[in-house]
Amino acid sequence: MATPRVMFVNHTSAIAGAELVLLDVVRRWQGATAFLFEDGPLDQAMQRTGLAVVRSRFGRGLSAVKRDASLWRAAPLAGRLAGVAVEIARTARRHDVVYANSQKAFVLAALAGAVARRPLVWHLHDIIDGSHFGSAQRRLQVTLANRFAARVVVPSAPAAAAFTAAGGRADLVEIVPNGVAIVRDPRPPAAIRVALGLPDGPLVGVFSRLAPWKGQHVLLDALAGLPGVGAIVVGDALFGEQDYAAALHAQAAALGLAERVRFLGHRADVPLLMQAVDVMVHPSVAPEPFGRTLVEAMLAGTPVIATDAGAAAEILDHGAAGTLVPPADAAALAAAIARTLAAPDGLAAQRARAAARARALYGVEAMQEAVAAVIARVAAGAAR
Repeated sequence: MATPRVMFVNHTSAIAGAELVLLDVVRRWQGATAFLFEDGPLDQAMQRTGLAVVRSRFGRGLSAVKRDASLWRAAPLAGRLAGVAVEIARTARRHDVVYANSQKAFVLAALAGAVARRPLVWHLHDIIDGSHFGSAQRRLQVTLANRFAARVVVPSAPAAAAFTAAGGRADLVEIVPNGVAIVRDPRPPAAIRVALGLPDGPLVGVFSRLAPWKGQHVLLDALAGLPGVGAIVVGDALFGEQDYAAALHAQAAALGLAERVRFLGHRADVPLLMQAVDVMVHPSVAPEPFGRTLVEAMLAGTPVIATDAGAAAEILDHGAAGTLVPPADAAALAAAIARTLAAPDGLAAQRARAAARARALYGVEAMQEAVAAVIARVAAGAAR
């Protein structure tokens, strides 16, 4: 069979974790099509990768509709949503497989697929449960998946379990761990800090978009009990979460941390920053479907502390490749940071295990091959 003609659909042109995965996936599909709801950084990155980009006439601003909002709040946008679905259907007819890379993209692609009659793959980058989605949204997602999806790709066993617990068909699920690759800088951390303008002394880092469920506020509470420990907070508020970003700045000032915490915003040099810190903290208060920054830190050789929610335990080998703490527990997080900073040499074996595990299980090429195999099977099944 000839190489399938694939249309990749994404609702936002901001680049967050799911979009970084998509950019790695599509490198195997130069000449394919990317259908984006809006223009922006992802649009440009897709074109550099060699994809033809189709931009929706009606999709701009739809990414601001929060995924945990009531469906009634999206009702005024019904006309625009229908317009996007029609655009997807028309473009899909020129392709063999539609590949939806986000929840909003999937919902509209599923409706479009009923018209275009093209098989649909959903790359589900979320944990479908009440901490992330409203009940009506969960029912809608699962109903559409069971009816219209040929396959549902998830990055971890917890993400698969959440999908089936919500009523999703287990036979649709394909677990494909996210692939991560970084290039390590040969300089020692102290030299990297000087080059980056970072302070001396104990330093922790948190790397993710600024959002309440990502738990940056828990880290700030933990730092209040750790005199002399500094932190860098890397990431921006991307999806209508600017109020939370402002609240973090206010919290840091109220706790007397303004001199110890640096908010660096979005950075393109995250792997280098990870090598510069003494500890990478992943403080999510709700289950994570994967945790790309966990793997990046493992490859960087930096000790990892993560909350035991979602896929973190799976990635960190249930604590053998990193430290797990309860979610939303600032005291436990502070204690774990203190122990890690007190005995860095004692973590050499754990860090080596973490790096080896990341290389063995979470490579980009393995992810690309697995996704390509899913697409090929779906296309072959539709051609019968």
